[in-house]
Amino acid sequence: MILAHSVDNCQVMTTNGLLEGKCEAGARVWRGVPYARPPVGELRWRAPQPPSGWQGIKQAYIYGPASWQSEEYCRELGGGDPGSFSEDCLYLNIWAPATPPAHPLPVMVWLHGGGFTIGAGGLPPYEGHGLTRRGVILVTVNYRLGHLGFFAHPALDGEDPRGPLHNFGLLDQIAALNWVRENIAAFGGDAQQVTLFGESAGARSVMSLMASPLASGLFHRAIIQSGYTLPDTPRPEALHNGEQVAAVLGLKHATTEQLRELPGDAFWPLAAPYSPAPVPISGDIVLPQPALDCFMDGRQHPVPVIVGSNSDEASVLSVFGVDAAQQIRQMRKTHRGGLALIRTLYPHALQDDVLGREVCRDMAFTTLGLIISDAQKRAGQACWRYWFDYVSEGERDSLPFGASHGNEVAYVFDTLATMITTTGADQRVAAILADYWAAFASQKNGEAHALAGPVAWPAQGVLQIGQRRQFGFRHRRWFMPLRLRLFKRVMKHHVNLD
Repeated sequence: MILAHSVDNCQVMTTNGLLEGKCEAGARVWRGVPYARPPVGELRWRAPQPPSGWQGIKQAYIYGPASWQSEEYCRELGGGDPGSFSEDCLYLNIWAPATPPAHPLPVMVWLHGGGFTIGAGGLPPYEGHGLTRRGVILVTVNYRLGHLGFFAHPALDGEDPRGPLHNFGLLDQIAALNWVRENIAAFGGDAQQVTLFGESAGARSVMSLMASPLASGLFHRAIIQSGYTLPDTPRPEALHNGEQVAAVLGLKHATTEQLRELPGDAFWPLAAPYSPAPVPISGDIVLPQPALDCFMDGRQHPVPVIVGSNSDEASVLSVFGVDAAQQIRQMRKTHRGGLALIRTLYPHALQDDVLGREVCRDMAFTTLGLIISDAQKRAGQACWRYWFDYVSEGERDSLPFGASHGNEVAYVFDTLATMITTTGADQRVAAILADYWAAFASQKNGEAHALAGPVAWPAQGVLQIGQRRQFGFRHRRWFMPLRLRLFKRVMKHHVNLD
């Protein structure tokens, strides 16, 4: 039985003990809350276990460590300083309004991005004060990354009696959702009104949990920001990759004991081809089938969804070693007919680099919005789509192609003014976007009416946010219909071949 708020509002009794946070900037904040036991030693590459209890008051003042990763990479591309690193990384953070609410508030649980290799729940863009001002409880989560979070090796097979287990990072997210279900009432939240949202790898995590039988019923709404269409790694391929990783670390015929004796920081510095893919592994008990297959067949968990992407998602391609112009040059050599068709769909893109940038963007990111929307229709669930094309006034010279990958995140959290120098128009876009997200999270189950804002956002069509160099919100009934249908057909063909 979870007890109510203490008199000072920043102490709550959880299932593990009394927790004390801080009252700051109009919110109550608890940082570094353990939601599982440290996954170290014998618990490395195992399902997360319930956290140990404690006596007295546990101070939740500072963020817990993030999973091992590249600090430089995270600072440059992940959103800021990720803090300290440790294999002991299963912590979450909670923001709630300063005054305990009279009635339970909707809950939003954030899964950070970073290609499943970088990131943390405590990065500066994810500060929760902006969303709590809109009447929600925010939870951000650390989870295992890289090979510590997504790993297969024959020596580890058979350790879990339920079946093969490779997606430890996804299981961490599920454990965090279970912790929220059991404890969030003590913080003023409604465990029956949980919205799961994430960007990039966080969005792919949301999709994976919508496809996972182990996550059924743990959340009631979902937001997929800049998810991508890369296929999950099949289990046989993951097992082979795991053997190669072990071999390069000096364990050609590794035992479970030897694998667990490796230092926790031995994995993240590995470069390609030994670095992990930016996708989960399909074929284990967490993700029995690839997430995209599940959506293509309309078998995802039946919850309302917001899904969308940015106008220059191709800004992230270089991170994965993709040369957009080279893709077009290669197509000219091998598939001239297909290139001719592509050019008719992008008549304004006359140069190879511009054409390649937009084609790669739409195949890898934009088409996912249509796939999710069609899957939601098949499942009888609502789906709000968006296209984020706003660039802050101070960034327009440095971002000539539009809103880059991850650019919308600080707008969603209404933390933009703490990240960059802003104008009134910039701040207004951030305020409106945060309003839309909070309104979605606040809808009661079964509702599917238009989200209120400067433009009514119905659960059909696409909301265009900004027009690159100017403020604006516009609802578009038709959005890239020929391009996206073509690319979806291509992807569906490959799914059927697999």
